[in-house]
Amino acid sequence: MIRFILSIFGAIFSLVTLGIFMAALVIGAVFWMYGRDLPSHESLAQYKPPTISRIYSGEGQLIDEFAQERRLFTPSEEIPELVKQAFISAEDKNFYNHKGYDPRGIIAAGVEAVKSKGENVRGASTITQQVMKNFLLSGDRRAERKIKEIILATRLENTLDKEQILELYMNEIFLGQNSYGVTAAAQTYFNKTLQELAPHEAATLAAMPKAPSDYHPVRQKERLVNRRNYVLREMNQNGYIDTATYEAEVEMPLRSVQNGDFESFRTALPPRDYFTDEIRRQLSEDFGEGEFFTGGFTVRASVDEEMQVKAAHALREALQKYDRSRGKWHGTDEVIAEEILADEVQWRETLAILEIPRDVVLPTQWYPAVVLDVGEQALTVGIENGPADGIIPRSDIKWMQGSFFDNFKRGDVILVMAGEEGQWSARQVPEVQGGFVAMDVNSGRVLAMQGGFSYQDSVFNRATQAQRQPGSSFKPFVYAAALDSGYSPATIVVDAPIEVNTPQGLWRPKNSTNKFYGPTPLRTGIEQSRNLMTIRLAQEVTMPVVAGYAERFGVYDRMGAFLANSLGSEETTLYKMVAAYAMFANGGERVEPTLVDRIQDRFGKTIYRHDDRQCLDCNSAWLEPDESPTIETNRSQVMDAITAYQLTSMMKGVVDRGTASSVINLPVPTAGKTGTTNESKDAWFIGFTSNIVAGCYIGYDRPRPMGRGAYGGTLCGPVFQSFMETAVEKYGGGPFEVPPGGHFIKIDRFSGARLPSDASGDFVVAEYFRDGADGFIDRIYDGGFAMGSDLPLFEEVNSSGRQVTTSTGDTITVGPNASQGDLQGGGLY
Repeated sequence: MIRFILSIFGAIFSLVTLGIFMAALVIGAVFWMYGRDLPSHESLAQYKPPTISRIYSGEGQLIDEFAQERRLFTPSEEIPELVKQAFISAEDKNFYNHKGYDPRGIIAAGVEAVKSKGENVRGASTITQQVMKNFLLSGDRRAERKIKEIILATRLENTLDKEQILELYMNEIFLGQNSYGVTAAAQTYFNKTLQELAPHEAATLAAMPKAPSDYHPVRQKERLVNRRNYVLREMNQNGYIDTATYEAEVEMPLRSVQNGDFESFRTALPPRDYFTDEIRRQLSEDFGEGEFFTGGFTVRASVDEEMQVKAAHALREALQKYDRSRGKWHGTDEVIAEEILADEVQWRETLAILEIPRDVVLPTQWYPAVVLDVGEQALTVGIENGPADGIIPRSDIKWMQGSFFDNFKRGDVILVMAGEEGQWSARQVPEVQGGFVAMDVNSGRVLAMQGGFSYQDSVFNRATQAQRQPGSSFKPFVYAAALDSGYSPATIVVDAPIEVNTPQGLWRPKNSTNKFYGPTPLRTGIEQSRNLMTIRLAQEVTMPVVAGYAERFGVYDRMGAFLANSLGSEETTLYKMVAAYAMFANGGERVEPTLVDRIQDRFGKTIYRHDDRQCLDCNSAWLEPDESPTIETNRSQVMDAITAYQLTSMMKGVVDRGTASSVINLPVPTAGKTGTTNESKDAWFIGFTSNIVAGCYIGYDRPRPMGRGAYGGTLCGPVFQSFMETAVEKYGGGPFEVPPGGHFIKIDRFSGARLPSDASGDFVVAEYFRDGADGFIDRIYDGGFAMGSDLPLFEEVNSSGRQVTTSTGDTITVGPNASQGDLQGGGLY
């Protein structure tokens, strides 16, 4: 009997042992099968999470950030214990005890699923398993994925310690609102650092991983509070906070940025503008878009925030002035439907989501508004974040053609600005656009850049991306080629009619005045922007030489050697032109324009620095406190220093008495050049002092004539003047440096004749000649174009012509009749 009983127990034991063995064999086979082709967990030891690239101003202020996933990487040792404890209590209370997976948690989840008949299926993943799921596996709920998760979690526990695993988890986890990782989430929800979080705020963040969209602090506020309190209870039960703290924290209200309790961190950031977006564009090209958006770069921009604001204001002011001079209202083309207008809540919600520019400050903030009533003497508007009964008086639209009824209707969405005595003023983004760039002439550091009227209205950067004809602002490069070829500012070139046979027909260029002035010194040619002189000079120097100069200065990559291009008919960008002018200002040394001073990677290592000059004695003990160190530059010479000074002196004449003299008036020596293309489709001015160069262009995006009076001097000159007034106050300026190797000789700026050293008067100018040149005129250059011997010059027309009365009653002077010689020289205009 005993033997029989023992045999039964033996059989049971054998069966159990065999069952255990078979179960172990099956489990082992399953784990072996699923563990064969798993991704390598060892790569996590070198994992670099995608992090935010941030841009700082020269003063160290955060001005923009770019990221695909908004993440601020924080090492484990810098994450407060309170925050770690909150997440461990919420997600994995046995984190420090298990080996990657928690059998008790898995069993508990299984029992709950059975009891609820599958309606309440919850995960039992440990933090280690979640790390593997987030990094290496998909998020689907299948047994296969769970097995792989356990296998990888076990392996990871043997590779990394607990703090390293927790660091990966707390920097990778998605917590809603495009926030990845606890640091970014603390900023997003509370605008606080991790160290500033209270226990109930840390618990709120720890409540998010389960389903961020289901625990929104506004839409699902009650549900989030319940989950937060659960986390606090777990923290208390796990011994992380005492009972008194727990009881106090669960009574705390849920306060967040989304509920309006805290100011958003984004309010500290200025609206994105053309400057930082251009940095994004350039660095995405240099490093690749993926690396820039995920690499965690720290970028120190060259921007001067004060001057950037001034540049935007100066350009906007000029664009608005031109737009209002046309007298046409075009609005925003946005309309809110009549059925929505009846409910203030609805029209405010609709207005808030419309893509209307909100980044314009001219001279104060512009706001979106909707027209609620149109009257004879007033317009009633509802203003975003403002009154629902704002009044625009009839006097505000006196610049506009027509009445309120002609230009507005109920439901129109417009822009408004606060006016006087509580009234409002109607505003619009001009159709005409433009660009502005300012940079340091010695380093190429871009101090300010404005690519249009409003970035939020149009992200196209007209300072760097718009290809436009520079017009007469290109002429200095023709003169530079001539001066480097042995010509001087006193060289005489004929200003007379020209005819050129081209494949498109006979080309008859002319001066903007429709007059010609005969033999004239180079200085007067550039001061008065004489087209015919420039063409003759380009013909003398040859266009391949001129094209070579333009390419050397970076204005073009490959310039066509066509005569018309000497007048700026080939397109380029404002950015390239301003950089080229900087080389005139600094004595002919090459500068590379940059928007970035320095770039550091996520570890703080400098991977790019623009200024690569060497400081020879910065660390010298012999350097006196008030003594400047010696900076060694390795910049190449683009043009001869004497040529650069001669050209600068001639361009100073443009500002002193030439085409820009009526609008540019700064307290320091200033040089520059205006530019206006055919039919005034583009208007330019680029100018510089001894340390700052700035340039502007204005024109329609689809080039078309801007009308009478639209010239480089009248449109862009005031932009330069307004900006440079502030720049000179801040950066100063002084005389242009005179290079060695030359001497001054006084000449008559009208005839080019040499004058005594004591000569004075408006016609006298001191020109700088190379040593060995005396300034006497030995030849008149005509570019090889014929000129009739009896050609009547402008002065001769005035002196030898006859007075006649026109049909309108005006009296004018008519010159003598043209002869065959005139016709051979190109005819009269």
